Amino acid sequence: MTLTQSRILEIQQTAHQVREDVVRMVHAAACGHPGGPLGMADFLSTLFLEHFNLTPENRHAPDRDRFILGNGHTCAGYYALLARKGLIPQEELMSFRKFGSRLQGHPHRNLDMGIDFSTGSLGNSLSVAVGMALGARLAGYENRVYSISSDGESQEGQIWEAATSASHYRLGNLTVIVDFNNIQIDGEMRKVMDVRDLRAKYEAFGWHAMDVDGHDVLAVHDALEAAQAVTDRPSALIAHTTIGKGVSFMEGKASWHGVAPNDEQAAQALEELAQSAP
Repeated sequence: MTLTQSRILEIQQTAHQVREDVVRMVHAAACGHPGGPLGMADFLSTLFLEHFNLTPENRHAPDRDRFILGNGHTCAGYYALLARKGLIPQEELMSFRKFGSRLQGHPHRNLDMGIDFSTGSLGNSLSVAVGMALGARLAGYENRVYSISSDGESQEGQIWEAATSASHYRLGNLTVIVDFNNIQIDGEMRKVMDVRDLRAKYEAFGWHAMDVDGHDVLAVHDALEAAQAVTDRPSALIAHTTIGKGVSFMEGKASWHGVAPNDEQAAQALEELAQSAP
């Protein structure tokens, strides 16, 4: 089902709010990773608002959809979306990375908050998602498992072991979205360890795979719908994004992978975001 213009606008507005939340959260914590979640806000908002069936009412249901954030350091955006869906109080976001907070620098499994798995060690996310998808099928559930990965995480060998297993077991209930921004902590991915054409790689492993503009809400929605229609194999969406999207001095900069903005930078970032609000 296609999205109406009003629904597209609603998702874009949510992504904008997520970006503002990320800047405020990381600034208040004086540490964290702002670049990744700013770049992922559009495709994650599309997923959470239109496809991922997590709600406060079904959070403990065994047959609801599952979500694994492989690049766990980008969790500020994840928490912001959980708050938008009513799983976390909005005011709790400002406790991000504080001592004693539930919102630490990597997600910690907490089904009350809708968090399905503790992540952060790059490489294991897709293996966990494969296990969840296989378990769901064995239990007779019709839910979907969504795994978020990244081009940097795709350098890990375990990703491709999991990809082999998912294809072997024909897990049509599994979708991985790869945040492809060509940036990792040490610089440009192409220079650090080039993962080449991930769509072609996943296809070679027997997956349904698509490239998509990760900032185009309608394109992401259509790609997710196409993935849901493929029932005999897993699906991979390679979401091409810009790290630091929406903040001029962060866009495309590896230096903003894991640095908190100071007071002046946070104020500038929020001003720029306000000016570009949909």
